[in-house]
Amino acid sequence: MSISTPLQARITAIGSYVPAHILSNADLQGMVDTNDEWIVQRTGIKERRIAAANEFTSHLCIAAVQNMLTRYPSSLDDVELIIVATHTPDLPSTPVACQIQAHFCIPETGAYDLNATCAGFTYALHTASGLVAAGVHSKVLVVGGDSMSKITDYTDRSTCILFGDGAGAVLVEREEERPAFLAHHLGSDGSGGKHVYRTGLSSNLNGIPLAGEGKLVQNGREVYKFAVTTVPQGIEKLLMKSGLPHTTIDWFIPHSANLRIIESISEKCGIAFEKALYSLEYYGNTSAASIPLSLDLGIKEGKVRSGDTLLLYGFGGGLTHSGLIVRWG
Repeated sequence: MSISTPLQARITAIGSYVPAHILSNADLQGMVDTNDEWIVQRTGIKERRIAAANEFTSHLCIAAVQNMLTRYPSSLDDVELIIVATHTPDLPSTPVACQIQAHFCIPETGAYDLNATCAGFTYALHTASGLVAAGVHSKVLVVGGDSMSKITDYTDRSTCILFGDGAGAVLVEREEERPAFLAHHLGSDGSGGKHVYRTGLSSNLNGIPLAGEGKLVQNGREVYKFAVTTVPQGIEKLLMKSGLPHTTIDWFIPHSANLRIIESISEKCGIAFEKALYSLEYYGNTSAASIPLSLDLGIKEGKVRSGDTLLLYGFGGGLTHSGLIVRWG
């Protein structure tokens, strides 16, 4: 496998947002047969943020972009493309990306949503960096956001303990002197789609009848097996493409699905667990938002610094997975 040529693009700004309402483990104990000790032991999650009844994915994403603008001296007027990673859009046929364009009055930009579920942000970031590096666009706004509470069955104790709502946004711009996207790896296994899904116009997948009536259904055991097997293999390929040993990775930022999954992946990859950044402890599994939320937390806490090498890896429904090695700042 040959070493990849770094893409001439970099992340120039970041912002994030989570709703105000907190759903604690104690709150869940009053809703289903569970308790704080059981949840923390199995998932590492203590709290999650829940959108208000009239608050949807577009609101979360717009707030994340606004947060970015207050922290970085950025303009959206020259954004040429908006990509939103989500599988919980407000409406089936109006992209969240178009709602962002309208809210910020961005004059001339393309806009579309991308659905790769929990791997959505890394898929969108890969797409944006490729387009920018190729010279097709010079500035792309990438947003990952999901309102998981809207599709969660709060009578199912195996899934309702996991999910929260949130969004994260970044700008990807052309960078010729310090190319920051060092390697990428994408993969999928459609035969495993039956293990985590939400029914829509159809309740049939590859000839298999599905249950759930529009709510998320997940076989946690199978998703765990997929993640702890597939992600380490993908990380190995990423490192080979980048030509970097795992010891040069400053921060590992996986999808914040479950702390036990992150621990297992870290051990199998030889990446110290102390290098893992995650957002699940107080935000839960926020799907496409989890990686940008984790990265932004690391920046706010003073962990992630300019020049650090980051390994991002998303995985989820589809089944999909994708990873990037990126130099920050």
